[in-house]
Amino acid sequence: MTATLPVSVESEIFYPSADGQPVAETYDHLYALLTTLEVLKQYLANRQATVLANQFLYYAQGFPKLRVAPDVMVIFDVAPGGRDNYKVWEEGQVPTVIFEMTSFGTKGQDEIFKKTLYEQLGVKEYWLFDPKGEWVEQQLRGYRLRGEIYEPIQDGRSESLQLRLVVEGRLIGFYREDTAEKLLIPNELAEALRQEVLARQQAEELVEQERQRAEQERQRAEQERQRAEQAELQIEQLKARLRSLNVDPDTIE
Repeated sequence: MTATLPVSVESEIFYPSADGQPVAETYDHLYALLTTLEVLKQYLANRQATVLANQFLYYAQGFPKLRVAPDVMVIFDVAPGGRDNYKVWEEGQVPTVIFEMTSFGTKGQDEIFKKTLYEQLGVKEYWLFDPKGEWVEQQLRGYRLRGEIYEPIQDGRSESLQLRLVVEGRLIGFYREDTAEKLLIPNELAEALRQEVLARQQAEELVEQERQRAEQERQRAEQERQRAEQAELQIEQLKARLRSLNVDPDTIE
């Protein structure tokens, strides 16, 4: 299997980072692309990996026209962070997982050309997500590399990412296999953070209320102590006055 086609002279060759084409066909496709990008970036934040979206993947050194722009691609064992484009021969790794947000208009490109290309490059998993449900049955279809051939994924799992994939409306829901925890999309993450801040504020308010109650109890106890001391002092003053009058205070009931 050949992933790159090296040539001896590289210095004069220009590899563009854009072609002026729109990022996605529709809002639904764009939202699915950006959401998948952000969810996987957060998930792999502490890993030696990068997640790129709609950027040129150059797979043949010296041939800048041999390129493809996957909607989302995950590459392991490379430096984290973004790139203007991705050259396989410079990075030393082909993408491990690729997602294409497909439509009826891109069906042939996604299901035939890209599937064949990714298979030949050695991309371990290839997922097609159809946000509008135009042609993919149940909206999501995956392929897993077995040897040198793609086989349909029947279990809804990404072995490479260790995630379970679930269609949730016009988005892909990602769930960790180890904890079953859902990877939150940006608006869910924002809501979770809002709820966390609210819960923290409520906890702080309860702590403050308890502190105030404790302070009030302390003040009441202090007032009782002071009243007791004043009463004791008054009794002692009264006894002293009786003694000055030659009256034994102990004889008085």
